[in-house]
Amino acid sequence: MTEAPRSRRERPAKPALTREGIVAAAVAILRTEGLRKVTMRRLAQELDTGPASLYVYVRNTDELHAAVLDELLGTIGLAPDEGGWRERLERVLTGYTAMLLEHPSLARSALTARPSGPHYLRLIETLLDLFHAGGVPRAQAAWGVDLLLQHATATAAEHAGEDSPGTWQALVRALREAPAATHPHIAADAGALLSGTPEARLSWAFQTLINGIERTVVPTEGQEAP
Repeated sequence: MTEAPRSRRERPAKPALTREGIVAAAVAILRTEGLRKVTMRRLAQELDTGPASLYVYVRNTDELHAAVLDELLGTIGLAPDEGGWRERLERVLTGYTAMLLEHPSLARSALTARPSGPHYLRLIETLLDLFHAGGVPRAQAAWGVDLLLQHATATAAEHAGEDSPGTWQALVRALREAPAATHPHIAADAGALLSGTPEARLSWAFQTLINGIERTVVPTEGQEAP
């Protein structure tokens, strides 16, 4: 015997929409389907509601993606207690980069996303605190945080696009086969240009930037960003 359909009044009520619930659902879609599927329409389907209902909590897809990024920033561990301030700073930045590398579709979006949630603020506070522990002037630390996060994000975005081994091999071949007559420096340095593991190169880049930030004075005519 077929069971009679239940009345709408007998069905359990849907959970009330909240910004936290919307972002959690968006993160779940990101993990299983990628960032392209994190849209208002797909999210509304997941939450069994209409897209218009979501705009009460999130203004647009860009804000949604920024909120997703902020949520994932919460998975980055706090700065370790052991080690010098440079080492601790590098480990936090490496953790940020690793988080983006785990979500390739988010890495490129992170180049333009502007998160402003609690996890992003905690990350900025942590980096500034480590610079302060090293005695780096506040202006240099403030500009330095922006520079370091830009590099980490760009690195993750670059590796997120490495889906064509043929393209990489073509570059390797071009560098190795560059004639010394026309490209003497490339011919001499081809091995160095291609050397090092991604981990070693990322660490070297962070160390180089941190040392430069510590020593390079911010120009006095610099103004606060809008």
